[in-house]
Amino acid sequence: MNPAALERLLTNVRTGTLPVATAMEQLRTLPYEDLGFASLDHHRSLRQGFPEVIFCEGKTLVQIRAIAKALLKHHRPLLATRATRQVGALITRLDRRAVYHDEARIVSIRDPKRRLQGHVLVVTAGTSDIPVAEEAKVTAEVMGSRVETLYDVGVAGIHRLLERQSRLMQARVVVVVAGMDGVLPSVVGGLVSCPVVAVPTSRGYGASFGGLAALLTMLNSCSAGVGVMNIDNGFGAGCLAHRINLLGEPTAVSFQQSAKPKSNKKVKLRAES
Repeated sequence: MNPAALERLLTNVRTGTLPVATAMEQLRTLPYEDLGFASLDHHRSLRQGFPEVIFCEGKTLVQIRAIAKALLKHHRPLLATRATRQVGALITRLDRRAVYHDEARIVSIRDPKRRLQGHVLVVTAGTSDIPVAEEAKVTAEVMGSRVETLYDVGVAGIHRLLERQSRLMQARVVVVVAGMDGVLPSVVGGLVSCPVVAVPTSRGYGASFGGLAALLTMLNSCSAGVGVMNIDNGFGAGCLAHRINLLGEPTAVSFQQSAKPKSNKKVKLRAES
């Protein structure tokens, strides 16, 4: 939607010739910003409650910088997934509040006014699954969910999980990340009443086929209420868990535009692990 069209829309709302509800429906799909190599959907936060996320793999640093700069003109918070430390440093130069999460491979800029709500529990079968779990954790937290973690409680030592069963029961949604045989989500799904989001990882020996074995195990789970994400898709799991977690919560429709910080001081890249 060009500026003239947007001005007409707002004028019609002001004069009463266009109902606010009708204007909102039009604004749910428009506008977008054409960068030539990317078309940025600035109204995604209005439709889905969170701005467009930058998937960094396959993009050049020049492209990532241009996308991040354009998004930051309109939105807080910001997420850039599958990011390198070099990308983290790049975005930090655009906004001093940026944080690079090393294990999650995410650059985040949080909305300081966003109150964390609900309760998401992220569980892993093994320590090797933590990077994917951290991607889910950071994603859900930046989107506004309160997240806790429970790591390395796989079925090879099932007592480690059963000893923390009370923590499973307290969650609104559980994200279970597992490689190898991928059986942990079925076990968790048989213990809890809340939804379970299963994430297969590519961790495992040869016959795991890069996570395919775990994926098929999860798709064939006999436990009710288990949904399955793609292999290593921690971001998708965090996003889905957040949406489930906030069902029924009084949340804002969208993230409002916020001004860029005035300070131009150079700030060191911070890292979380």
